[in-house]
Amino acid sequence: MTRRRSRLAQTLRRAAWPAAGLTLMAFFGVYAVLGPNGLFAYGDYKRQLERRDRDYTALDHRREVLKNRVALLDPDHANPDMVDEMVRKQLNVANPDEVIVPLK
Repeated sequence: MTRRRSRLAQTLRRAAWPAAGLTLMAFFGVYAVLGPNGLFAYGDYKRQLERRDRDYTALDHRREVLKNRVALLDPDHANPDMVDEMVRKQLNVANPDEVIVPLK
């Protein structure tokens, strides 16, 4: 009986390192597939990228609108319509839904 136990213990000791290695490889394999940076997260990354692209497109459009407004308010040659609109808004004499039409 003692010989059988020692043989079993010897077999278990010899199998411990390969078993630990296989367990470690299995852990990292599962993590590579199911983890936050794994293969299944690719679809989520793709959706986030599309959403960010839409956001950047909207921001680029907003930047162009603001760049145009800045160009129209250039002190050297300001657009009279834009200046009139800005003055009326600042002095609170224009309603938000009012459309200002110049009569020239």
